[in-house]
Amino acid sequence: MDADRARKVADAYSAHEVDSDPDRVASRPDVDAVIIASPDFTHAPLSLSCIRAGKQALCEKPLSQSSNECLEIMQAEEAAGSKFIMLGFMRRFDQSYVEMKQALERGAIGRALMMHNFHRNVATPASDFTGAMAITNSAPHEFDVVRHVLDTEYVSVSAFQPKRSDALVAPVYMVLETADDQLVNIEINNNAAYGYDVRAELVGEKATIAMNAVNYTRVDRELGQSTSYEADWRGRYAEAYRRQNRAFVRFVETGVFPHIASSSWDGYCAARVAEAGVRALNDGRKIPVEMIAKPEFYA
Repeated sequence: MDADRARKVADAYSAHEVDSDPDRVASRPDVDAVIIASPDFTHAPLSLSCIRAGKQALCEKPLSQSSNECLEIMQAEEAAGSKFIMLGFMRRFDQSYVEMKQALERGAIGRALMMHNFHRNVATPASDFTGAMAITNSAPHEFDVVRHVLDTEYVSVSAFQPKRSDALVAPVYMVLETADDQLVNIEINNNAAYGYDVRAELVGEKATIAMNAVNYTRVDRELGQSTSYEADWRGRYAEAYRRQNRAFVRFVETGVFPHIASSSWDGYCAARVAEAGVRALNDGRKIPVEMIAKPEFYA
């Protein structure tokens, strides 16, 4: 840990103490719960610290990019006899996905056949960002929320990547098959340039339901009409984050895990799909998604 930087952040928020030992921090009697919003590679060890201390944690996705580390966290929770980790797949709380799942469950669109998704960012967060990183860092949001909406698991994934005319990382396009014989396609474009744009459409046997663009205003001028895009995810999903955070607070207060939230099991599932997706991209072929049976503890 960068102690000087930590001290500056602590001072900015009037925090009185800085500590580099996560076990010691999580075990403090004046710490009721923890939010893990650190770099991806720290999520698993920090989650384990919280489990050892018996403290609930809201952990930013991914739980880990290693499915084996996810299994270790699941085993720790099972040994402790309680769920402690709520994973930050906040799209489950977004109203668009909530309504899609409700429409499917009440039979409004018939049996689900396909789900189309795209996830576009203005630019990559780092110059060394790769297609594989798009699968392990960006796509897990889609991996999770689609299996949540469809209430099924993936059985295979194929991944493709076109070539750009410049040095920027090109989009990654994936096709996934589910255990219920549905098709899911996902486009991850981290250099879309025009704005932050996420869309989804669920296709059923009787109807379709699609996510509307979130635009609060439009401009009409000179024989034309225009709207604007967000620069990143924060504005688009602000309400979903608020709903997620309120659910986490209730979890801490009551000890009852929110039924809509993602657990360590869901983090494991996302990691397994991502691992298979990277293999599919590298090998140029369809890869099976193989997972352990869902433990009764997470049923």
